[in-house]
Amino acid sequence: MALLKLEDGTIYNQLADISRELSSLNIQLNYWSVGEDAQLRQLLAQESLTSEEKEEVLVALDRYFEQLEQTSGYQSRDLIALHPGIPNLDEMLTKFDRIHTHADDEVRYIVDGEAIFGFVRPDGSQVELTVQPEEYINVPAGTEHWFYLTPARRVKAVRYFIDTTGWVPQYTGKEIRFRQSAIA
Repeated sequence: MALLKLEDGTIYNQLADISRELSSLNIQLNYWSVGEDAQLRQLLAQESLTSEEKEEVLVALDRYFEQLEQTSGYQSRDLIALHPGIPNLDEMLTKFDRIHTHADDEVRYIVDGEAIFGFVRPDGSQVELTVQPEEYINVPAGTEHWFYLTPARRVKAVRYFIDTTGWVPQYTGKEIRFRQSAIA
């Protein structure tokens, strides 16, 4: 279940409360089940996946991609699997650990592990959202945000794209004032 932490320490864990707190940013957060397929669940439990295994996971979850294709014009998807065994993981993540925006929506379906998205709200306050397995998040284009992993340092996420060129980070130069290492 997603957890939203405000700068004043308030924590929300109910979807309705989180949606209310993020409404000024038009962020969509939903629960999407991966289903009960034993083979899919076994793949998701593995730390790393081969290209063939990633494609197997994507095909098993394509009902969501097809829905996004029809309703929102998404054109492609991939699966990213981040874990401590990846060489230069920290270096790779540094480009997203600063406040930035994208020209396109950032759409993720977390299928294993967890990650934290931080946001700058229109009033300048900052919040952080821990997104967990079977949660879908759509961060609209132009939303000031940052991203990092929880201390477990592992996440598998399906990324959906209308146009991958719109996903290049545009740094705003704003400082992250609020950061948690994890929500207990």
